[in-house]
Amino acid sequence: MKIRTALSALTLVSGALFAPGVGVISGATEAHAATKISHATATSMFRSSGITWSSSGGCSDRNNPTCTSFEQLNLASAKGAQTLKSASGCALNITGGTETGHAGGTYSHWNGYKLDYSKYTCVGNYIRNTFTYIGARPGDGAPQWRSGSGNIYADEGNHWDVTYYNCGGC
Repeated sequence: MKIRTALSALTLVSGALFAPGVGVISGATEAHAATKISHATATSMFRSSGITWSSSGGCSDRNNPTCTSFEQLNLASAKGAQTLKSASGCALNITGGTETGHAGGTYSHWNGYKLDYSKYTCVGNYIRNTFTYIGARPGDGAPQWRSGSGNIYADEGNHWDVTYYNCGGC
């Protein structure tokens, strides 16, 4: 009976270790099923953390590239923004969310993995002094930093482009 219990426990543990999105086999860059949230949920989360947002068009329509939308944002991305705000103590203003008009790909704005932030000295210093510089991004040469949790912060010149693979230690 003890052997059966031990084998059952081993099966459960090994299943957790090798399950997609969990354990030692999964990497921070694998695509996983993400929990999507609404624009209203995201703005409520951001407001509660003192995070602001703006758009050149003054709107939130996901299908308008001049808007800033959070519709279908990954919950981990919203929590990642909250983590950045609380860890840095800096003002944080989101200028890009899930609206159309950004580059495509699996880990894209449209798919809920990315947020753009205004370039404030405080948050820039925090990123550069806290995270690890990993070189220029292929394609556009934007300098990049990786957080301890694996999220990528790219300096795109007039804003920060952040790819959230997770909530950043929330």
